[in-house]
Amino acid sequence: MKQDLKKLFVQFVKFSIVGVIAFCIDYGLFLLLTYAFSVNYLIASAISFVVSVIFNYSASMRYVFKGRPDQTRTQQFIIFFVLSVIGLGVNQLVLWLCVDILSIPAWFGKLVATAIVMVFNFVTRKIFLEDHGQGANTK
Repeated sequence: MKQDLKKLFVQFVKFSIVGVIAFCIDYGLFLLLTYAFSVNYLIASAISFVVSVIFNYSASMRYVFKGRPDQTRTQQFIIFFVLSVIGLGVNQLVLWLCVDILSIPAWFGKLVATAIVMVFNFVTRKIFLEDHGQGANTK
């Protein structure tokens, strides 16, 4: 039990590091597109989210989650992609609610949306992509 908690903690730290880098890509590109190039905040958010997902997939499957042996890389990517599309939907909904309904600035709404989607991503990737027989990837 103690070993399992340690593995989960190490995995969450790795997930957090990958997530911080992905967040910097997502948020930086969002700010650049929205405020420097005047792209609509929802379009900018979708573009930045997709770019960060590409990085996140590569890093997550390499450093955070040990893939399931019953899934090919293609299957893992499809599952990751579907979960990411759902995450993008949650991201866009929360961002829209913050900006258009609650009149919160887009830069802050993006932070709220990102925090919510981060939890969704960890839980769903752990459930659908990780090899539960081997536990967390502790490379």
